[in-house]
Amino acid sequence: MVAFLFNYNITRKPTFMLTDIGEFIVGAYLQLVEECDFIDYNVRPPGGGLKGLSELDVVGLNLHSSTAYLCEVTTHIRGLLYKNNQETVNRIKKKHERQKEYASIHLTNFKKHKFMFWSPVVPVGYITEHFDQMESLEVIINGEYKRRIEELRVLAKNTTHDVNNPFFRTLQIMEHMRE
Repeated sequence: MVAFLFNYNITRKPTFMLTDIGEFIVGAYLQLVEECDFIDYNVRPPGGGLKGLSELDVVGLNLHSSTAYLCEVTTHIRGLLYKNNQETVNRIKKKHERQKEYASIHLTNFKKHKFMFWSPVVPVGYITEHFDQMESLEVIINGEYKRRIEELRVLAKNTTHDVNNPFFRTLQIMEHMRE
């Protein structure tokens, strides 16, 4: 029976989205720096159909400040690129439009909506110039991405309790190692 279940699980594809480590990085930042009360990953609009196929990578809700954070996360460590520069910008614009649409429909009780795009390595030039034109999108890339990770490292060094985020727990372990 165990062998049957094991083989069944290997050949069956999961029906859910796995959370990427980059998404856990953003989730840790939202939880620990932005003080979000709730973090959710791979959020799909309700109702199914074609709209249900588009997911929001990370959503954080800060109940005290009534702020909703909607984050797109792309963790391409060799540089952000889909097909070509223009296609990359177009995809990010479409994802940002979906963020705004989701917030306007499902997060109307929040006073503020913060739309973010996180990516550790983005070539400076065409892509970054077009990001600057998306005024409602906060872009956390390259050096700013690194600075935010450094904020988390400082927090990890000064805390020991588990916050239920695998990335942050790994930082804590790394920051507390001894000889």
